Amino acid sequence: MATVRVLIVDDSPVVRNVLTRELSKDPSIEVIGTAPDAFVARDKIVALKPDVITLDIEMPKMDGITFLRKLMEWYLIPVIIVSGLTPKGCSLSLEALEIGAVDVIEKPALTNERELADFSTRLIDQVKAASLVRFRKGPARAVAPRPAVQLGAPKPVGRTLGRRTNKLVAIGASTGGTEALKAVLERMPVDCPPIMIVQHMPGTFTKAFAERLNRQTPIKVLEAEDGMEVKTGRAIIANGNVHLLIRKGSGKWQAETRDGPLVCRHKPSVEVLFNSFAKHVGANAIGVMLTGMGRDGADAMKNMKDAGARNIAQDEKSCVVFGMPKEAIKTGAVEKIVPLDIVTDTVLSLL
Repeated sequence: MATVRVLIVDDSPVVRNVLTRELSKDPSIEVIGTAPDAFVARDKIVALKPDVITLDIEMPKMDGITFLRKLMEWYLIPVIIVSGLTPKGCSLSLEALEIGAVDVIEKPALTNERELADFSTRLIDQVKAASLVRFRKGPARAVAPRPAVQLGAPKPVGRTLGRRTNKLVAIGASTGGTEALKAVLERMPVDCPPIMIVQHMPGTFTKAFAERLNRQTPIKVLEAEDGMEVKTGRAIIANGNVHLLIRKGSGKWQAETRDGPLVCRHKPSVEVLFNSFAKHVGANAIGVMLTGMGRDGADAMKNMKDAGARNIAQDEKSCVVFGMPKEAIKTGAVEKIVPLDIVTDTVLSLL
């Protein structure tokens, strides 16, 4: 991999120093500059032409959201949001993903060495993934901002499947997955088969992410809780702090949350969810691998196929990063490779 050139934009000199130090630990990453605000960042973008930008949300002179909108209009550069833990920070970070940011990571506690080490690993992986993002060409800018969904707005009216099914769906996603998941779920019928999802995302953001999708899509979307019923018309998203599995309890499918070490460099891990589907759901499972960096879930998707599951992967052209789908395809696990806009219809056709 060629050297990834990074510009850090944050109003805190302490945070700028920490990000510079941590990213510089990887020889394939070069921090080419830092900026305390959007105006300095603008000048450095023009002069230095970075491959990736890390961006704080709450900054003086111009906030990160406003800056990101302008950036997406004039310079299509992959952006990673580095955000605080406040509810406002979570909401704005999710808005940034809708505008065009490719990933989000929470700022670490700078005095906690273990947390800082985990942060460093995740940030380096995200920067490398972001450097592989290729914006699609077109008459308009590649990433168009969508209006924020207001609290209290009515949910979209969905179609109905009109029949019962014993199938269950497991979805894995990473870089670019937040918008890909929205595209898949907003096309689901209100009585869709039960869905379980692992999206690589910090634990402080997954609840807000689930709530946002719940408002934007016709189905019920919830953050996973241990023992939560997995049922028709419901999508359950893994809490970003724990692994998510499926189990059978009292005659019903249930979500199981489990702490533990990173698996395939992630917690929650797609590998863990997919292996639980292979073990417990077998031929009644449909696996879906969406955009993302790395190979999390690839081997487990092959285990799903061996257990009788039908598997789908998003195609390269519609992926933000064609890493996880590509690796799953290489294992021989994938039956159908389709563009994002027909993933939902393909799932429904397998019922």
